[in-house]
Amino acid sequence: MGELKVEKLTDGASKVSYVQQLLTDLDALESMLEEGLFEKDTIRIGAEQEFCLVDSKWEPSNRAMEVLRAIDDDHFTTEIARYNLEANIDPYVLSGDCFSKLHDQLDQLLAKARSEAAKQGLKIILTGILPTIDSRHLKTEYMTPMKRYEVLNQIICDLRGDDLELHIKGVDEIKLRHDSILYEGCNTSFQGHLQLEPENFASDYNWAQAIAGPILSICANSPILMGRELWQESRIALFRQSVDTRASTYLPRERDARVGFGNDWVRGTLVDFYKDSVVNFRSWITGDSQMNSLEQLQKGKVPKLKALQLHNGTVYKWNRLCYGISDNKPHVRIENRYLPAGPTTADEIANFMFWVGLMKGRTKHYDNIHEKMHFKDAKSNFYNAARYGTAAQFYWNGALVPCKELLLNELLPMAYRGLYRMNVKPEDVEKYLGIIENRIKGRNGARWMVESLRNLSASRSTSDALRIVTASMYEHERKGYTIDAWQLARGYEYVPEPSTRVVRYYMNTKLVTAQENDSAALVLKMMEWKNIHHVPIVNTDFDLVGLLTWTDVERHRAHLEGFHTPLKDIMRTEVITTSQDTTLEAAKMKMQTQQINCLPVVEGNKLVGIITSKDV
Repeated sequence: MGELKVEKLTDGASKVSYVQQLLTDLDALESMLEEGLFEKDTIRIGAEQEFCLVDSKWEPSNRAMEVLRAIDDDHFTTEIARYNLEANIDPYVLSGDCFSKLHDQLDQLLAKARSEAAKQGLKIILTGILPTIDSRHLKTEYMTPMKRYEVLNQIICDLRGDDLELHIKGVDEIKLRHDSILYEGCNTSFQGHLQLEPENFASDYNWAQAIAGPILSICANSPILMGRELWQESRIALFRQSVDTRASTYLPRERDARVGFGNDWVRGTLVDFYKDSVVNFRSWITGDSQMNSLEQLQKGKVPKLKALQLHNGTVYKWNRLCYGISDNKPHVRIENRYLPAGPTTADEIANFMFWVGLMKGRTKHYDNIHEKMHFKDAKSNFYNAARYGTAAQFYWNGALVPCKELLLNELLPMAYRGLYRMNVKPEDVEKYLGIIENRIKGRNGARWMVESLRNLSASRSTSDALRIVTASMYEHERKGYTIDAWQLARGYEYVPEPSTRVVRYYMNTKLVTAQENDSAALVLKMMEWKNIHHVPIVNTDFDLVGLLTWTDVERHRAHLEGFHTPLKDIMRTEVITTSQDTTLEAAKMKMQTQQINCLPVVEGNKLVGIITSKDV
């Protein structure tokens, strides 16, 4: 697949040309809608599968481009990170065995990808966020070397005028700064597409918004990021922040995020929807097309609306409206972007079928959902589902309803009716919606991952536990079990080789530190109270400048009362350190040779962790 040629939109002739194309595209879209040119008699479904590539250590592999070249199939394309790829499934008419056909093609495409990946010693993982991603995999060398990603990254960084901030609070909390948009590369999804009837656009789109929360709750599969347990579907917060161009200010201005759920129900036509998008979001990029859409339309050709599509491609609604062409007729479809990848292809098809069934099974009671439900309830339901999964409660029909009760008693039967109404093969409906029912009664992917990691962390390092969870996901998925039948990860799935046991995987990063001007008496007392044997000393720039050990506590124990000297007067300044990539065996030998019991771990002069004789 050739690279899309784009460049940053700057003032001057290129901007004038692009804006003119954008306005012309909107005029052409309005004309096609008024003239009834949109496809109406056929409804199609389609999907995009994003997946992760991992190496023998179950870590992200940066060899996606090599695998893509080896696959040599136009169904596949790149993603922003060099450890992700995407497979595009062909569209199918919504009827009969369309879902099983889509599933068969998906499995065939992934089998081809797995075969080529295996030749390079790699495996494919289906998951919303790969558990083994860490800060190393967010560096620029892990960005796919293509112009459009480089341009997008530069634009967002320039607009912010500062590093990107990531701050997610869940069970744990993560707060990081980064200089690129590669946080986006942590996300992998299964994006379903459903063709809409243009005249019913507003009603259908609003219904898609209303059901998003309950659907997401049972499909959640992304609870872990960098070893932290965050939201049940952490992708929702992570993706929003990864491309957020809004720099922090002292003024509470109302500005929409590029990734979002929206702020109100949709009203008007699909053209009004696109116009609102142009009003609310600046255009970033331009392409090399100079085609006039109205002239194309006058010649009897269906225009591709390239300028409008470029703009739409940089506005990441969780329910995104997409324009396309099928059988030389324009169509509009909704792209469901909130469904995560995995845990298996059968689970993904079940998720997709559940959504499509609800979209087509809406009862008359919900035809004008915008008149019966406050938009902020729909939005609240969505974010509650992302945070809490099936433990969420939803505002529905004026009452607060437990998630599983709503899914089993109302939404699942509605999905059955919608699929039967579209003449989908009954055996397929029962098969895939049966997967959803079993999951409602059991657990989803997020809960499986959380419970597995908690169990393993009681006896293993976080790093080893994350690798075991990833290996277990792969093993279960390859056996063909859907998530409702998975046993928790047991621990045998991954045993690290001695050469792969390096300090970064076993060091302690939850450190008690002190600064050189702190009270020596207080810090030594703290060590005594908490039985802390090693306290690294840092300066105001968090550079390592010294170390206190339990020997220092013993030496000064008798004199702590009235001991008012600062730490810099008693700390050890000759500190023996190690790096994150040192093997455990080498760290152990260094401690034995130097007759010490700990090694602060540094990157440059910055303290990043500590490893002790107990750890090794």
